[in-house]
Amino acid sequence: MAVRASRASFLCVHAETFRMNKFKPHLALLACNCIWAMDFPFYNLLLSHYIRPLALAEASLIATALISLVPLLWERTERVERSDIRKFFGAALLMGVFRKVFLMYGLSKTSPIDGSIIDTIVPLLVLALSVLLGLDRFTKLKVAGLLLGMGGAVAVVATGHSSAHAHSQLWGNVLIFLCACVSSVYMVCFKSLVAKYRVTTVMRWLYCLAAVILLPFGAGELVHTDFGEMLRHALVPTLCVFLLQTYLPNILFNYSLGFVSSTVSSIYTYLQPVVAIAASVALRLDKLHFDTVIFALLIFLGVGMVLRSYAVRQNHPGEPAVKPH
Repeated sequence: MAVRASRASFLCVHAETFRMNKFKPHLALLACNCIWAMDFPFYNLLLSHYIRPLALAEASLIATALISLVPLLWERTERVERSDIRKFFGAALLMGVFRKVFLMYGLSKTSPIDGSIIDTIVPLLVLALSVLLGLDRFTKLKVAGLLLGMGGAVAVVATGHSSAHAHSQLWGNVLIFLCACVSSVYMVCFKSLVAKYRVTTVMRWLYCLAAVILLPFGAGELVHTDFGEMLRHALVPTLCVFLLQTYLPNILFNYSLGFVSSTVSSIYTYLQPVVAIAASVALRLDKLHFDTVIFALLIFLGVGMVLRSYAVRQNHPGEPAVKPH
């Protein structure tokens, strides 16, 4: 009887552990997308009152680069092939510098709600780029989803012209759109590089190089920034932007991809504009407009149609994934 009870206890513990291990990747995806969603209201808040775009871009890169060195305290340095150093330089220039600069200048000129909605078109851009490079092919469902989603995105960008959208500007929306384009190019062109090394190694090379590349351009604005005022009047957004927004969600995201397909992970991106809109309205940074809701639904429907086409054929090589920040 004691043996049976012991065996039953072991099986219960094993089953519970299995359920927790199956649940953890989804918790990681939920957490990283909620953190990413706070990029838009927090960056917008700091850019509106306390810091210039280049200074914020450089400061966040330096903070992320320093945090990326912490894992060296307990893990051995991974050797990077000499031929890949040039690729890391390109990845840092694209994802670390261009994306950060476009994002900061874009959010300084538009609303966090519009920015969060425009940024959800990344899976559609990944599809379009993959087809152009011969890595994927169109189907009727993909074309319909692409046209519908891109139509919604263009409509959101164009609202920067509308006087009813007082917080949005056309050029700000265009820069956020370029930010999404940069993310898509990175995901398609540097996917093999990211898969080749540990995530901590990729983060360390990418953000250390990016911080050095942007330093000559952002140092001037950085030294004239009053960080004391930022900490006094916007403590939580400042600490989140510098300590959490980039490094932690990328670690969680890459962990989850080891257990969950890219198609499933893409669905979690729908959380980002919802959380960003709620936070922006709560912080009184923006107002939600009816036409914005309609255009957002068009984008969501378009992305959903594209994801549905991949669900029909599992493990497709051109399967879209959510963006790294």
